[in-house]
Amino acid sequence: MLNFVHSIPTKIYFGKGQISHLAELLKPYKSILLAYGGGSVKKSGLYDEIMGILKEEGCKVTELSGIEPNPRIESVARGVKLCKENGVDAILAVGGGSTIDCSKAVASGVYFEGDDLWSMVKERKTPPKALPLFVILTISATGSEYDGGGVISNMTTNEKIGASFTFPTASICDPTYTFSVPKYHTAAGAADIMSHIMEDYFSRTPDSDLADGICETVLKSVIRNLPVALAEPDNYEARANLMADSSIACSGIPRYGKQASGWVCHGMEHQLSAYYDITHGVGLALLTPRWMRFILKKDPGCEWRFVRFAKNVWGLEGEDEHALALAGIDALENFFRENGIPMTLTELGIGTEHFADMAEKANFGGRMNNAFVPLTREDIIKIYEACL
Repeated sequence: MLNFVHSIPTKIYFGKGQISHLAELLKPYKSILLAYGGGSVKKSGLYDEIMGILKEEGCKVTELSGIEPNPRIESVARGVKLCKENGVDAILAVGGGSTIDCSKAVASGVYFEGDDLWSMVKERKTPPKALPLFVILTISATGSEYDGGGVISNMTTNEKIGASFTFPTASICDPTYTFSVPKYHTAAGAADIMSHIMEDYFSRTPDSDLADGICETVLKSVIRNLPVALAEPDNYEARANLMADSSIACSGIPRYGKQASGWVCHGMEHQLSAYYDITHGVGLALLTPRWMRFILKKDPGCEWRFVRFAKNVWGLEGEDEHALALAGIDALENFFRENGIPMTLTELGIGTEHFADMAEKANFGGRMNNAFVPLTREDIIKIYEACL
């Protein structure tokens, strides 16, 4: 088990009715940027409830609406401009990971020196100062409500970059706000949660019992609760467990004491989203089993980890460890497919035309040289091809 240092400064208000704390959280601030995506926040009635609270507190409200599912640098620039023009002193992000990620970049961008906000994203360094950020979560997926990172897209250059910005000061996580999330996005969000866990779980460190146990528990929780949430959208227990899974999965806790794994599936998926603007969780779901089969074949020495995955996550048994490892991968792929996630690039209308460029960017600077199983540009192309 390796040494580690970890800090999560975000305060979580979890459970039904926790919006009752919003007024006290925002009391020190007088000019709020309200950030959200599409019309679902208004259709659900949450927008009106929030505006009522802000009005009662005497807050000046500036709105940043229409934030994209893969948030664009243009939305970040628009938010920064609104903050500067209206003297905003805090941001309230209402939505899922895309809205929160964009808001983190806006909070940091207000203090960024210069006009080229894309250069801020490309620096990937935590800015020294940011506006206070508060979150009301409406989908269980990215875990952005409980970490300091964000992913921003530049569709002009076909780049999608994850960078460090700022942690939310506080996040209100009410599972009832996820009741209206469509099945497709519920399933995609669950795949995102599982991917965050698996990116840390598939590590060379064999003796971090705490981290591995947390990873396995979260994976089993998603496997158990996703089908229930899809069949019964207003099942509080299922939605609550998925929301808690979301926050923990990307918090850094599941990698305590573990060797870094490279997060290669995220690196490959970011290229899919950058070129084709697909749903992040869907891209992760179709890439992950293909990556698993590829690295298992490339380096049989990692088989022990797949055997543990099959036994402890899927409850599989067998004397033939290689067959058991493959069965665990099959179980994961079948789970995604059975819960309505497209499992080929062909289904998404994606062909081979950009694979070489995507692979080059995914492994820029040799970022996958130190992964759980190191990957070359050619390896990445083969994994993309296996997804067709």
